Amino acid sequence: MNAILIYLLEASICVAITVLFYRIVLSELTFFTLNRVILIGMLMLSFIIPMLSFKLGITSLGTGEITLPEFLVGKEVAQEAVSFTWQELVFYTYLAGVVVMTAHLILGFFTSQRLLGKSRLMRYQDYWIAVHPKFIPASFFSYILLPDFNPDRSEQRQIVLHESVHVRLKHSWDLLLIQFAKIIFWFNPLIYQFERSLREVHEYQADQGVTSTYSKREYSGLLLQMITGGQGWHFMNNFNQFQTKKRIIMMSKPQSQKREMRRFLLAIPVLAALFFVFSCEITPEEDIEGPTMNGVKEVVKIGPSDITARVMEIGKDGEPIYDVVEKQPDPVGGMAGWNAYLSETLTYPAQAKTLGIEGTVILMFTVNSDGSLSDIEVLRAIGGGADEEAVRAIENAPNWTPGSQKGVTVNTRMRLPIRFKLS
Repeated sequence: MNAILIYLLEASICVAITVLFYRIVLSELTFFTLNRVILIGMLMLSFIIPMLSFKLGITSLGTGEITLPEFLVGKEVAQEAVSFTWQELVFYTYLAGVVVMTAHLILGFFTSQRLLGKSRLMRYQDYWIAVHPKFIPASFFSYILLPDFNPDRSEQRQIVLHESVHVRLKHSWDLLLIQFAKIIFWFNPLIYQFERSLREVHEYQADQGVTSTYSKREYSGLLLQMITGGQGWHFMNNFNQFQTKKRIIMMSKPQSQKREMRRFLLAIPVLAALFFVFSCEITPEEDIEGPTMNGVKEVVKIGPSDITARVMEIGKDGEPIYDVVEKQPDPVGGMAGWNAYLSETLTYPAQAKTLGIEGTVILMFTVNSDGSLSDIEVLRAIGGGADEEAVRAIENAPNWTPGSQKGVTVNTRMRLPIRFKLS
């Protein structure tokens, strides 16, 4: 569930950056085909980039110790349950929105199919014309929709030419993609701005197709005469659905200079940044996953020479203390036995309870080559007697099976977090 929420957040950020990039850098250019390509391409990459995962290893000279799973002293409180319930609530709210948007999409599709079934179809200049009184001039996949049709009228020929550009360039498929994106990102207000930008590009392309045959003045007058509200069905390109003034201005605007095409190159660093942020994980070369203890994979630290352990200090036997070994130490009874020992030994200090102290004590200790535990050090203290209680538990612990390096038992450094939580 968390992975899905993280993906949705990252993909939404990609969509938002795509929209902002287009509106700021490209929206005023008259390279409509390239604008369409960049919008669709960046939308698809917004879906893909957060799914990718590449690890970039870097050499680090830092050291670390084998970290044991955190042990909890005290009962789990309702706070954690509330956190999980909050995540669950967000997830199911999101799913409810997906269901509503999907139902809306399906309903619109079947409504359009029902009206198409009741319309009168005719063939005109290699295009299907669907005529129905409830239609507004629009295109729908391979159909041109009209409330009536008279090819002898100049304005209707212009409308048909406009809608034929939508059909020829398959704009309805773009709108189908954006509808799926709206289902997934229904909570992101910028996805609706994205749809608006894409529909604008579609209209600019269709307007350009008409003005290559008819005068811009005549066609602009037709747009003003036929202003309509709404945009029709989900996959429909309405003849005059919005931004009439902006479309007329764009038609009157001189063609963008070829040198301005360099703006499209700015998409490369934008996409590279998104890829680096959301698809690449920088992992120091010394970080690897250790053996699973009690179902938890431990993170251990190794150097550039793979399993070669680093010598840090000298143990009580005069031999080096290793941070990482080929075979790590093991408590009596494994992690199940270790947890059982800590459960029986550790108690919540009365002073900490009285003062309401909670937190995590982090200890570091050495498992010597003879299995005994020594060199106990408190790396993080919380007070109230909790630190002393944690140290006491390690001091009284039974001997472990020591770690080994190249078949020889060695001293090994360990780290243990103990969490004190009031119920």
